[in-house]
Amino acid sequence: MDQPLSDQPLWTPSEARVAASNLTAFRQAAGARFGLRLDDYDALYDWSVAGKEDFWRFLWEWAGLKGDLGGVALADGDKMPGARWFPEASLNYAENMLANAPDGEAVVFWAEDKVKRRWSGAELKAEVSRLQQALKAAGVGKGDRVAAVVPNMPETLAAMLATASLGAIWSSCSPDFGAQGITDRFGQIEPTILFAPDAYWYNGKSHDIRAKIAQVLTELPTVKAAVIIPYVNETPDVSAIRGGVTWGDFIAPFAAAEPRFERVAFNHPLFILYSSGTTGKPKCIVHGTGGTLLQHVKEHRLHSDVKPGDRVFYYTTCGWMMWNWLVSGLAAGATLLLYDGSPFAPDGNILFDYADAEGMTLFGTSAKFIQQAEKSGLEPIRTHRLDTLRALASTGSPLMPENFEYVYRSIKTDIHLASISGGTDIVSCFVLGNPTAPVWAGELQTAGLGMAVAAFDDAGHAVSGEKGELVCTRPFPCMPVGFWADPDGAKYRAAYFERFPNVWTHGDFIERTVHGGWVIYGRSDAVLNPGGVRIGTAEIYRQVEQLPEILEAVCIGQEWDGDVRVILFVVLREGLTLDKALEDTIRKRIKENCSPRHVPARIVAVKDIPRTRSGKITELAVRDAVHGRPIKNTEALANPMALDEFRERPELEG
Repeated sequence: MDQPLSDQPLWTPSEARVAASNLTAFRQAAGARFGLRLDDYDALYDWSVAGKEDFWRFLWEWAGLKGDLGGVALADGDKMPGARWFPEASLNYAENMLANAPDGEAVVFWAEDKVKRRWSGAELKAEVSRLQQALKAAGVGKGDRVAAVVPNMPETLAAMLATASLGAIWSSCSPDFGAQGITDRFGQIEPTILFAPDAYWYNGKSHDIRAKIAQVLTELPTVKAAVIIPYVNETPDVSAIRGGVTWGDFIAPFAAAEPRFERVAFNHPLFILYSSGTTGKPKCIVHGTGGTLLQHVKEHRLHSDVKPGDRVFYYTTCGWMMWNWLVSGLAAGATLLLYDGSPFAPDGNILFDYADAEGMTLFGTSAKFIQQAEKSGLEPIRTHRLDTLRALASTGSPLMPENFEYVYRSIKTDIHLASISGGTDIVSCFVLGNPTAPVWAGELQTAGLGMAVAAFDDAGHAVSGEKGELVCTRPFPCMPVGFWADPDGAKYRAAYFERFPNVWTHGDFIERTVHGGWVIYGRSDAVLNPGGVRIGTAEIYRQVEQLPEILEAVCIGQEWDGDVRVILFVVLREGLTLDKALEDTIRKRIKENCSPRHVPARIVAVKDIPRTRSGKITELAVRDAVHGRPIKNTEALANPMALDEFRERPELEG
């Protein structure tokens, strides 16, 4: 590594916490079952990869999941892609969620300070039952698609579970998407039913989307009914929406009963998610039922130590895979804490207020939220109890070492901070937390159990202590079924398997540390290459974003004079200007803490930085704008107008 991140861990779990963890119970049970000495996590991990068939089957049994796995664990296990997990299995995702949902509060919902609701397990099951019957009456069956433009609210959860109960396929995006962004996604998958609210709340204001939904439906001819969820208005007028029917009217003919479940094959499609790239229409990534269920159960119960009675929260929209991850917490017997709206409305403390009020045990968020909380001077350790909170998870972009230190200094000292990373591609994680191990600043603690993660150099050799491509060298159950409308699998193979044969290449720039953890330096397709030296953008962000004058930054490589030069764009605090003194401060910090090659050739102040709707900075879109290249899918961006600031900059012409 360029520099050691820390010589002491920031947190070490107590012996009592380790002993009481699900991970310890699982490790001991696996050792006893297979006659193995699994004395620590490393031994468990090694077995989970080498004996992957036994590991995944035992996880199913230990978790008490419902269904029949059949006799074959893995067919064509030497092929990537092409390996088939549990080809004889029969199961249903919704059945496993509702079988373990708490009898008491199953779902709690806050919409900023505007709406608060809660459903018991019985109420959730009743709503799923009525929706299931309504969907079936509307012609929805196995393999049909149900789409949703929805907030993260209880009705969304119920609609997804009802869809899955029938063996139909769920696909969602958030209501702030534009009409083109919605049709670019759902137009490809031809849904039968569309769910949407009348409006939604954000930053204290309501945003009516009925006209947008009416417009979208002109491009979705396969939709038979548009079910409108009353959210901002109790009795919304849906007469202008083709096939429009309110939620209440849609389920009114059907009495609640015990939900019924259509069991499907292990790889039967469950979810369709979408790439957030800006190079064309989003890719439709199809995720299977069994792989999603097994992987999420593993990550919740073993890596996040979620137990029955826990109260699990993740700040996410329904257009981000973390929503799919969050709601699978029902299978662990947890109460889901849902939230819709701005994470900083009205005064920045709303999510910490939520944690205290609802006894939150797992607080999930983005690295950007943690960075913004620090920049805003929030100190929940002084203003909130957070006495029930055991774990904090962060994803979306690399969490800098200084952000780790902020969490322990200003949020809570005794907390398991898990920086986690994977993505839409696998609807889960490659590297994530270990509740039985120390937390080191800037490091993701471990590769996931059963995931043969490595860093490859350009020759395809595994390396440690130096940067490389994040790869997975053996099959795992949550690999996508494929891409929608990719009958020969060519696009799927090109996306993940072309660079290194028979190996999944994920597209992250990563390094294995001396502690056995991992550091992610950003997307490998955004890696800077001045003078042939590969530089991860996260290395530069770590230095720049510690400066109090800078709110955020984006860094790209500009093609220049036969080489690549580093260009840094910065958003400054209000009232400040980028003068020579500040430029010198930025350059000096980067040079002293990184290297001379990291120092930007140009530093340019901008008012805003384009980001995807899940909050990720879009380095590739900025790079294309700087080079005058077309950006085909600006609907993937939350703020596409920000790109205008990066085009034809005179500062970059000399």
